[in-house]
Amino acid sequence: MTYRSKVAWIFLLGFTLDLVNMFVATIAYPDIARELQASVTQLAWVSNAYMLGLTAIIPMSVWLAAMLGERNLIAVSLLLFAAASVMVGQASSIEALIGWRGLQGLGGGLLIPVGQAMAYRHFPPAERSQLTARVMSVALLVPALSPALGGVIVDSVSWRWIFYANLPLALLTLLLALLWIKPDQPTNVRPVLELGGIFTSLSSPLLRVAMLVYLFIPGVFIGTSLIAILYLRGLGYDATRTGALMLPWAVASALAIFLSKKLFNRCGPKPLLLAGMVLQCSGIVLLNTAEPVLIILAYASMGLGGSLCSSTAQTLAFLDVPVERMGHASALWNINRQVSFCLGAAALSALLSALDSFSITFTIAAALTLLPLFAVLHLDASRVRTLLHPASEPQR
Repeated sequence: MTYRSKVAWIFLLGFTLDLVNMFVATIAYPDIARELQASVTQLAWVSNAYMLGLTAIIPMSVWLAAMLGERNLIAVSLLLFAAASVMVGQASSIEALIGWRGLQGLGGGLLIPVGQAMAYRHFPPAERSQLTARVMSVALLVPALSPALGGVIVDSVSWRWIFYANLPLALLTLLLALLWIKPDQPTNVRPVLELGGIFTSLSSPLLRVAMLVYLFIPGVFIGTSLIAILYLRGLGYDATRTGALMLPWAVASALAIFLSKKLFNRCGPKPLLLAGMVLQCSGIVLLNTAEPVLIILAYASMGLGGSLCSSTAQTLAFLDVPVERMGHASALWNINRQVSFCLGAAALSALLSALDSFSITFTIAAALTLLPLFAVLHLDASRVRTLLHPASEPQR
């Protein structure tokens, strides 16, 4: 196995841990609410605390990597994440659970930006789309499988075991990181902590559009999936049946990733993003029905549209980022990613609490999906073509 493949595997395993903890917890919300007497708003903070912990530490990722070394930083993060996972599983109150989830987020918050920067640095620009395809495959499989598996764990054992289940993967990733990642070269230069540099040192319009898309497409889906779980459990769906609805989402997402990989260079990002927004919007609207067949179709439509947007945005975001700025771009991308998930869950759960209407909440979520429309329509297609096909440009 090549060194860059080993680095990519460490990144993908860390990414898996991150996604598992975003998606598997929601399936346990009704059981957590019943045992710990938690409100809908408090349940949203089970995810929000984790994502806020992730987000709070990301701006320091470039500085911490320079201070400790990338391998050491990943190892420390995994140890803290594993310890916090145990404490989450032992929480005796909703307040304690939320607090430990925040610490768990701090532990896992450096796995993605540091690992992602390392992986993309080791892949030349012409081959980064291959890495993106692997990243999006993980982004497909984990959300598809973890709710169904989590539902089985909740129904068979206890909601606490979905957090204990983090330990084997976290410890495996730690072992591989220590074995595979080369130690950083020692340096006498003491890095300077410049938190604002992450936000001001990049001026890529492609990254900005990609971040906006991620804010309103996957972010809205996270919030919608939380509301949908409560809605479906109210209709009589058990945890296993509710989690299984992510399977049609996964099949449609697989198709979306394939289409994005095949069509991005040929068609550019604009038509893919526009089609994705319309499809996710339509899927959310379909959730208003109680018909099982239409609910399955709704999840499939959200999977096709949402993943078409997210996979296209992932490729677009790093298209013109130079190697020396990859760490900053990765940190900024992941801050936006975590904020989008946090805002989506918080905004839609607050709307549901205020309006006491699933129908109106789903309708607003569908409308939010279309907000990036103006930015996508004004995307500089010629700039993208130049980056994708530089040899085809006329010599000047």
